[in-house]
Amino acid sequence: MIEEGTPTGFLRTIISKAEVYIPQVPKPKKKIPLQVRLMWCGLALFIYMIMGQTPLYGATVPAFDFLAFARVIFASQQGTLIELGIGPIVTAGLLMQLLKGSEIFHLDFKKPEDRELYQTATKIVTYIVIVAESSLYGMAVYGPRLPSHEAGFILVGQLIGASIIIMLLDELIQKGWGLGSGISMFIAAGVAQQVVWSLFSPIPAGDGGPVGVFVNIAHSFITGNFSNLFFRSNQLPGIFGLFVTAGVMLILVYTQGMKIEIPIVSTKYRGFSAVYPIKLMYVSNIPVILASALTANAVFIGQMLWANFNPRNANPFMNFLGMFDPTAPSTPIGGMLYYVTAPRGLDIVALDPMRAVLYILFMVGIVVLFGRLWIELGGLSAKSAAKNLLDADVQVPGFRRSNQPVEALLQKYIPSVTILGSMILGLIAGTSDVLGTFGSGTGMLLTVDILINYYNLLVREKVEEVMPSLGGLLGRK
Repeated sequence: MIEEGTPTGFLRTIISKAEVYIPQVPKPKKKIPLQVRLMWCGLALFIYMIMGQTPLYGATVPAFDFLAFARVIFASQQGTLIELGIGPIVTAGLLMQLLKGSEIFHLDFKKPEDRELYQTATKIVTYIVIVAESSLYGMAVYGPRLPSHEAGFILVGQLIGASIIIMLLDELIQKGWGLGSGISMFIAAGVAQQVVWSLFSPIPAGDGGPVGVFVNIAHSFITGNFSNLFFRSNQLPGIFGLFVTAGVMLILVYTQGMKIEIPIVSTKYRGFSAVYPIKLMYVSNIPVILASALTANAVFIGQMLWANFNPRNANPFMNFLGMFDPTAPSTPIGGMLYYVTAPRGLDIVALDPMRAVLYILFMVGIVVLFGRLWIELGGLSAKSAAKNLLDADVQVPGFRRSNQPVEALLQKYIPSVTILGSMILGLIAGTSDVLGTFGSGTGMLLTVDILINYYNLLVREKVEEVMPSLGGLLGRK
């Protein structure tokens, strides 16, 4: 029983009063067929893509993109209704995970009411973050170019409204109308769009050839100029980038299949046996998303502080945090922020190789840190995994059916796999960012993982259609 005076009791009281005023997508009353769920996914993605082509009314797009380094992670598009993309949702989720890990509020996630309380609290925090980020970004980036205060309110209103629509589309998918996660689907679609553009775009580039690598190959054979075929300046896609992208995809697919298999048997279904896989990429892509979101927010805040307090790079303390070029303030040129943003392309790496090395080491370190944090906050620790196995009515042959023996077995593998997998993820993301992978290294890493997860979801859905009991058991593991 929760006391009224405790933080959890106070939280429950506040949320219960606010819940009636919060727009929510209702859960379907019965399970929807797979084909219909895929149609809902297609509709949500179509709406998102249309929003990505709809310009912000009354706004003059800045010459420099302040969020260029984070567009892939946030699935956003400059100057459109998805200017902020999924950024507010990811930021709010990160804040809630940190709040959950601090154990200020004690919730039992086995209880439906506590799970619903947490979901509603997350939505409230998301609304707060949406209003805060829309107001800050809208006035700081677009404000100086707006003709009046009224135009500023209209612009901020567009950002808030669009972000709320994105949040509701994600909720629509996650609550059972669609399949998987709206956030993941939007990220994958954004990266796929960038990859297709890098491969086939006929738009002329600054080096005399088209942007798309395949179109540029044809153009080179026609003109007889092969100087910009393999390597291209200004981060333009070339054959080297194509090979790097293909190599990264092959490495990711290969590492996703590496796993330790622990045999399990069902205590409910006689004769049923299977394996409990502990993948090398046990932590999935969440630590990379969290690390990228943290870096993106740090650089954005650094840009705002620089623009308001250090526009001439004359303050030594502010210079230590980050320095920006007044003529092109989209990326740092000095300070700590300079070394936590990727030098994309070999031409930029050649100017400062130490920056590339430090960036890769930073990515490895921060992803390992978030990986260790996530297995505790995300219920993936050995203790949580052992409990989930027992709750799913399965046991490991040769071990007593209790938490301690199974937890001890899983403890041999999960911490080591978490660190090793996080190091590999950070190394792949950092190195491929530096080498100029199409869609960015982080974006490609996320997309491959998302596509594999969607493949597994489709397989499980098909299993549930044929054998509902077995599909339910697989879904709980």
